[in-house]
Amino acid sequence: MNSIFIKNVTVEGRPSDIDIRDGRFFRIAPTGNLPIPEGVEILDAGGLVAFPGFINMHTHSSMSLMRGIAEDVRDLHEWLDDIWTLESKIDEDFIYWGTKVACLEMIKTGTTTFNDQYWIPDEACRAAREMGVRPVLSYVLLDHGDPSAISRQREECESQYERSLRWEGDAQFAVAPHAVYTVSESNLVWAAEFARKHGLKIHIHVSETQKEVTDCQELHGGLSPVEYLDRLGVLGPDVIAAHTLWLSDKDVEILGQRGVTCVHNINSNTKLASGYRFRYQELRDAGANVCLGTDGCASSNNLDMLEAMKTSAIIQKAWRSDPTALPLNELIGTATVNGAKALGLNAGRIAEGCLADFFLVDTDNTFFLSPAPFAANFIYSAHSDCICTVIRGGRVLMRDGQVEGEKDILHNAQDMLKKLINP
Repeated sequence: MNSIFIKNVTVEGRPSDIDIRDGRFFRIAPTGNLPIPEGVEILDAGGLVAFPGFINMHTHSSMSLMRGIAEDVRDLHEWLDDIWTLESKIDEDFIYWGTKVACLEMIKTGTTTFNDQYWIPDEACRAAREMGVRPVLSYVLLDHGDPSAISRQREECESQYERSLRWEGDAQFAVAPHAVYTVSESNLVWAAEFARKHGLKIHIHVSETQKEVTDCQELHGGLSPVEYLDRLGVLGPDVIAAHTLWLSDKDVEILGQRGVTCVHNINSNTKLASGYRFRYQELRDAGANVCLGTDGCASSNNLDMLEAMKTSAIIQKAWRSDPTALPLNELIGTATVNGAKALGLNAGRIAEGCLADFFLVDTDNTFFLSPAPFAANFIYSAHSDCICTVIRGGRVLMRDGQVEGEKDILHNAQDMLKKLINP
């Protein structure tokens, strides 16, 4: 594992030194108070500010090669039809380079861990490992009630799980039944049972649109998607539920009681006009673990968690007519430590013993002239291009704004786009 000593870095407003050993924060102390170990890389931060690495809790990474392809469509379900047509053309190379592009963008914007739901996870794992970003990669079940697909996907999921045991590094494997409207009841139950048998996370879209809720109620005796999944025994603290946007009071209560992780994807939800009244306070108070995600680039167009944080907060404040809604400390938690909790990681904080996943922010610009707290200026004023160095598990992924091999990644991605659009 990686060890590094960082001098003259600002941690929570204090000039500090950080001793990172075996990928974790070993010691953090005021500048000049720590002995510098022999034989380790020394990085002089020159006063740059350290911030925990973002954890993107819901995305479809290889869709980085699909941004802008299906714009101004009628609704999510029309958009899905366009996307599924495109996805019939993708292959292993597409997944590999698409994930490389996604990881490059995530590194540039401060994300050190991402929870993915997409195809061919072996290739996504290879790309993420090479880039240094920590992935959670899933097998997606999407059978549309076809009996042959149900059987085939169970076999493929079992096979993919066995292959994941040989993945190098700290990548996690998860099971991802797509949604209640695309996965049969038997496969929803099977997926949950399989995941729990092997100690895996369950990653699923839930109540993303009003149509999804209405259709579910018509098909399942008035039950919402949350109530339906709960009746099937799917919900629990191992479930990562993306979107959870159209929720009744009863839905909120169930999600809280089951300790479900609910992932807010504000840019995707508003851009596709799925909705914007995410019930953050209610979910938090009920006991759900609330996190942030970007969704995929085909709907949100970027993987910038800083942008997602700002938009989430200002829209919470707007629709509630309450400027105190989603305060900064809680907002930061949704993008960092809450995601770590959901994934079983000791991360999301700059503290001794935690995984050394963080980035350095250059405050020598107009955005930080205000005497306001750093977090306020960073989230509400600055942009992610003030992130200059990114470290994950003690490994430097970006140094002074540069990621190794980024030009080659972009050139190969351009070739993949030509293949997708002009086969």
